[in-house]
Amino acid sequence: MRRFTFTRIQSSIAVAFSCLILLTTIIMSFSSYQLSADAVRTKSQDYTSQIIDQVDRNIKSYITSMEYITLMALNNADIRNFMNSPNNNTLKIDDEARLRIRNYFQSIRSSRKDISSIILAGDKGSYYISDRSDTYLKPNLNLSNQSWFVNAKEAQGLVVISSPYVQHVYLKEYRWVISFSREIRSDNDKQSLGVFSIDLDFDVINNICSDISIGQRGYIFIVDKEGNVIYHPQQQIVYSQLKSEMIEQVLRYDNGSFVIDEGANSRMYTTKDTGYGWKIVGVAYLDELVSNKEAMKRSFLFTGALCIVIGLICAVIISHKLSLPIKRLESYMREVEEGNFNIRSDIISTNEIGKLSKRFNIMIGKIRELMNQIVVEQEFKRKSELKALQAQINPHFLYNTLGSIVWMAEGKKMEEVVTMTLALSNLLRASIGKGSELIPIQVEIEHITNYLTIQKMRYKSKLDFRIDIDEGIWHCKILKLVLQPLVENSIYHGIKYKSGPGIIQIIGEKSRDCILLKVIDTGIGIDSEKLQQILSNHNSIEDKGVGVMNVNERIRLSFGEPYGLSFKSQGEGTEVTICIPIIE
Repeated sequence: MRRFTFTRIQSSIAVAFSCLILLTTIIMSFSSYQLSADAVRTKSQDYTSQIIDQVDRNIKSYITSMEYITLMALNNADIRNFMNSPNNNTLKIDDEARLRIRNYFQSIRSSRKDISSIILAGDKGSYYISDRSDTYLKPNLNLSNQSWFVNAKEAQGLVVISSPYVQHVYLKEYRWVISFSREIRSDNDKQSLGVFSIDLDFDVINNICSDISIGQRGYIFIVDKEGNVIYHPQQQIVYSQLKSEMIEQVLRYDNGSFVIDEGANSRMYTTKDTGYGWKIVGVAYLDELVSNKEAMKRSFLFTGALCIVIGLICAVIISHKLSLPIKRLESYMREVEEGNFNIRSDIISTNEIGKLSKRFNIMIGKIRELMNQIVVEQEFKRKSELKALQAQINPHFLYNTLGSIVWMAEGKKMEEVVTMTLALSNLLRASIGKGSELIPIQVEIEHITNYLTIQKMRYKSKLDFRIDIDEGIWHCKILKLVLQPLVENSIYHGIKYKSGPGIIQIIGEKSRDCILLKVIDTGIGIDSEKLQQILSNHNSIEDKGVGVMNVNERIRLSFGEPYGLSFKSQGEGTEVTICIPIIE
């Protein structure tokens, strides 16, 4: 390890993890490529193609036999003589020629269990002969409108194979069939004599294809050149559009394969053009067609486990060597966070950690000097600001309260003057007295009760007050004289200008990690512009907000920025909330 020690920690981490990633990637990629390419590209295509060829041969044997039957009908003397006869449409149902042709059709049908019915129709559909008795056919039937009739006429002598459909020319009989129809033309091939049609029971196609499977989930289906589904193992679901196939892509491929990537359900479509208008499509799930899937799994597991073990061993050794000095430096920093500025780092190294350790020791020394200086300066500044704010509140309160006493004296109310003066002396004693800046909430409530008592005596029925403080916070600490300026503003700027009586309510409660004291009045409220400016330090605002501004500043200087005052006023009434920390 000493031989491969780097002077830069970045180089050590880069080289170690690069080697680990390259080694793992090369082994896994080579193994997976060799096995997957061989299995998926050759086995799956060959296997699916063989199945499709087998189905194609089976279907072609049926089609060939059907074409042979149509050729026999074309060359049958009774059929050609009957169709060339000019009065064939006027012959009776039981005419000897018709009976011979019907018997011929019946012999064909009896020899083949897969044939559902045989029909010979005239050129315009004006007459027809079936292997069944005419009583089995629907009355007033016009065969010239049938799709197999129309398609055979368009093919001009070639065999036409239809898509599966329900044959409905017979009474009370509705079978799924595939029609093999062919136009019969005159000897000189200039005139159409009629159409010969054989209905093959659809179960034949179903029997050929139903037992064919490609893996556990693979299957085959057949479509015609128009994209209509001839056969599908889930045909009803396909017709109801609950399942769909890639028909458009299938039609674009004559013979070939394409893959639909759907993750674990990825499918490979293999198509084969049969030459008789159908396409046989094999659908194989790639994960099932891999014949050596278990071998691949074992190979992946073995090589993956080996690479992981090697990687973990290397990672543990290298990370331990690199992270040990970092953890030690982290522990030193944690002690600094807790206030220990006498700590020194003893890490000695030539890389970045060693240089960082030296800078850390220099930084701690400078921080220690600056902290001592800042503590002295900030403590002096804080005390000076708190004293200035306290001095600003006291004259403001004294001025307003003495005005109330003078008003009472002018009214010759001596007993009220004595009561108010005694209450004022108690309040002044608390506000200008020396001692801790923090007092119990119970004491602050006593102060504000005296103040509200004085104001109620002055305003009589125009002012009333209610105090509702949770007993659980009586003993908690609060700054002196934070409620009095808020109550004073509620009286002079809210209730005083109200036409009727007003009420001031003081509520105190705990809320999670803080104490909320609310001063709520039913006065005239505060307009939106004044509400935004009331806590600002602009001189343009009248001295009405000085007490409120100082209370907010005192709270924030003492407890920090998250605490202070918040206002709520909607047209009538104002609610001021004091948020302070819980100090037992």
